[in-house]
Amino acid sequence: MDFHPTEEQAEAASLAARIFRDLATHERLTGAGDASDAELWKALTSAGLTAAVEEVGLLGLVLLLEEQGRATAQVPYAATCAYGILPVAAHGSPEQRARLLPALGSGEAVATGAFPARRAFTVGPDGRLTGTAPAVPWLRDATHVLVPDRDRALWLVRTDAPGAVTRPVETTAPWSAGRLTLTGAPAERLGGPDAYEAVLACARTAFAGLQAGVCAGSLARAVEYTSTREQFGRPLSTNQGVMLRAADAYMDTEAIRVTAYEAAWRVDEGLPAREHALTAAWWASEAGKRVVHAGQHLHGGMGADLDHPVHRHFLWGRQLDAYLGCGSELLAELGALISEGENA
Repeated sequence: MDFHPTEEQAEAASLAARIFRDLATHERLTGAGDASDAELWKALTSAGLTAAVEEVGLLGLVLLLEEQGRATAQVPYAATCAYGILPVAAHGSPEQRARLLPALGSGEAVATGAFPARRAFTVGPDGRLTGTAPAVPWLRDATHVLVPDRDRALWLVRTDAPGAVTRPVETTAPWSAGRLTLTGAPAERLGGPDAYEAVLACARTAFAGLQAGVCAGSLARAVEYTSTREQFGRPLSTNQGVMLRAADAYMDTEAIRVTAYEAAWRVDEGLPAREHALTAAWWASEAGKRVVHAGQHLHGGMGADLDHPVHRHFLWGRQLDAYLGCGSELLAELGALISEGENA
């Protein structure tokens, strides 16, 4: 097991950090509201950071998404990579890869996914889908949606296809989310019977990496605030209670990071990773929730200010807490999976 990034992965993560640091500023994020930042998205795709995911693998994507989460940058990067580039590269036909990957890599096409499967979509004998997903992240930006049907077969649907209707919805985090309604919408099949579980494991790992970055950013803001804010003639950070709370948040953040790294490494190595992806997702849900609450609490009264940058980390962390399964759901699924393995 080796979590050391390759030269390509390290360079991509460093470039992403610079772009997010320069463009995902508090002022720009505030001005964007719940919409995506088109200029930032163009900068990422022009720098080749979207297309590079096919080369740097899932571990490389986790490193990149840490940087997005650290900045809470409002672009459909996680969704396009987790539900577009990686699934098409791994499960698409040669024709689908040739047609879709260049457009996804350049930003001309944007992907998202109606995950996890909730038995909402049915497919007719003609390959047309019907059903509704109440909240799909970054749907307002998407040109393609990866949709699992009731049998967990994967279908790729264009958002401008006949019978496809999207409507904006508000979620906790400003992710340009929307409600997807399909009424006999044409779709193309992606992958075989095992594709759904593989894509879900990759998505859970990727979004765990995003949560690691969200938590790291929240903690960094809390450390800066408590180190400069003084009470009774000394910084808040010198109080034992503050130090212990920050230390717990740091350990939780590292647990999210290392479990995401392990799951991603196993996927890239072609090893079984479903249990590891569930473990990473559980830590992202349970520990992530604790960290963003701690980050807000360590800011004292400032943490209650909805316009303070740390509040954005709180919103993202709580959204990621429930996305792709909350802690109790993930634990139940992990337990069932372990039990199946023991009885096999």
